Amino acid sequence: MPLLTEMELGKKNAIDLEKSFKEACDDSDFVSLVKTLKLEKKEAMKKTSKLQNALLEKKQCADCKGLFMCKNSYSGHLVVPNKKYGKLYFTYMPCRYQKKVLEHEEEDSLKIRMKDIDTKDKRQLEVIKWMDTFYENYDVLKRTKGLYLHGSFGSGKTYLLSALLNELQESKKVSIEIVYFPDALRSLKEDFDSFGYKMHRFMYVDILLLDDIGAEKVTEWGRDEVLGVILQTRMDKGKTTFFTSNLTIQELEQNLSLTKNSVDKVKARRIVERIKQLTTDLELVSENRRK
Repeated sequence: MPLLTEMELGKKNAIDLEKSFKEACDDSDFVSLVKTLKLEKKEAMKKTSKLQNALLEKKQCADCKGLFMCKNSYSGHLVVPNKKYGKLYFTYMPCRYQKKVLEHEEEDSLKIRMKDIDTKDKRQLEVIKWMDTFYENYDVLKRTKGLYLHGSFGSGKTYLLSALLNELQESKKVSIEIVYFPDALRSLKEDFDSFGYKMHRFMYVDILLLDDIGAEKVTEWGRDEVLGVILQTRMDKGKTTFFTSNLTIQELEQNLSLTKNSVDKVKARRIVERIKQLTTDLELVSENRRK
């Protein structure tokens, strides 16, 4: 059988996409989703299978009785399509059961200490060794780099760093602030009366952990007037800063460059350069501890 030319292959793919899209349109939920997202036919055709998968996960989530029954590709989460600044994105969002787990984890993170860390997972050893060294050498009067800790969902990034910071707070009387960054931005925007107080705390606390950076909705205000100001002040004052993220530093830079009104690679790079000045970059590869 002769091989198809590049042009013939392109035509075949286009026909297959058209066929899959027409079949998907037999489902009223699919048609409704395309209309809600305001997708042009050409864009919807390219993403037909992903849109169908999002609908399937939503249905499975609605019928689910608990995390033990989860049938979705990423346990405790469902993939959600969003149109952001004219482009279609698919992101994982925690389900109602997973949200409860996260709420408990947030409460527990206030109590955990370094003795509570499970050292059996060899994939965590590099991070744990770094933390041990940091703890032994930390001096609030000296400039000390924090950590940009990135890795997959549920790998224990926040747990480990919370244990370190709680230990420093209790044993060395260091002032700490652990901030879930997407919520912090919403809070700063919605409660402007406390904006100055909160920003002062974020800028000057001895050790700051910005948790899940990169998960927030990127705006020029949040990037430049909040994050940029916090990082510049902490860099100038020699304040130790930590970050957790599901994104590598390169992916974070790309994410920060996209806002509703523009693509600004220069300002995104400026933020990332500050993060690099403030931290050591490590990856945490571990099993999903939220299963």
